Amino acid sequence: MKSPLLSLPGAVPAEGVDEGVAAHYGDLFREQRALAEGDGFVDLSHRGVVTVSGEDRLSWLHLLLTQHVSDLPVGQATEALILSAHGHIEHALYLVDDGATTWAHVEPGTEEALIAYLESMKFFYRVEVADRTADTAVVHLPAGSITEVSEGAVVRETAYGRDLFLPRADLESFAAGAGPAVGLLAHEALRVEQHRPRLGFETDHRTIPHELGWIGSAVHLQKGCYRGQETVARVQNLGKPPRRLVFLHLDGSDVHLPVHGTEIRLAEEGPDGRRIGFVTTSARHHELGPVALALVKRNVPTDAPLVAGDTAAAQETVVEP
Repeated sequence: MKSPLLSLPGAVPAEGVDEGVAAHYGDLFREQRALAEGDGFVDLSHRGVVTVSGEDRLSWLHLLLTQHVSDLPVGQATEALILSAHGHIEHALYLVDDGATTWAHVEPGTEEALIAYLESMKFFYRVEVADRTADTAVVHLPAGSITEVSEGAVVRETAYGRDLFLPRADLESFAAGAGPAVGLLAHEALRVEQHRPRLGFETDHRTIPHELGWIGSAVHLQKGCYRGQETVARVQNLGKPPRRLVFLHLDGSDVHLPVHGTEIRLAEEGPDGRRIGFVTTSARHHELGPVALALVKRNVPTDAPLVAGDTAAAQETVVEP
């Protein structure tokens, strides 16, 4: 959905899956610094919003999600995944319960498939699933923000800040009192710095939670059965994931950032070396310079210099080999 905040001065539209909101408002590094200092807000109104209501909502979701949510306290934020039967990541949900309804925001364009799956699993449970994307907008306030939130908003508070579920009709009035507006590129740069994976960026059709460090934050290892649990348990108890997430410091002399999917090789093997991974997200950080997240084979030495396309890269370990 196209955000009305694209009419703000300097707004440059984002592209691809994030189309519909602003990539930036004219000064990427100023916007990043503001966000890092706890100022401003990020328009995430293009994200899907799904709700589950009914007295069985938490016990029912507990059966379907990777996270322990049967006793989720009111107002406590959590995140969860839905896996395939083979343990591959299909959906990522960012959740909070307000006492009557469980709210989740999800990646743009994934809400329809998510709702179809949830509807197919209702059976006799007393739950109602709804797509609230058309009437609800997600806005992010950074950690440390003192912006006041109206009583009509549902708040999901994390260590990284607050995600607000606002009536979409209130988005412009909220923005008028919450500035400065910060674009999605600044939000993404801080996400990369914080090593936080994102569905569709750090994932492909065969990604499992262990590869991205989602164990604990989105996957609870002591809860009951859910689809794909066998893979999670097998990797946890008997083996290692085939790939691992790494953080890359990129050569700052290159004008262009390596895009998603750029092949990664060992620097010592040169441009014709074997492919050992790929860039998932790259960004220009206001302090660190050009950086990226990438998935590489587990057995790649943690201190090995890498090349992302034609760009030299030094790695930091995110997921231990």
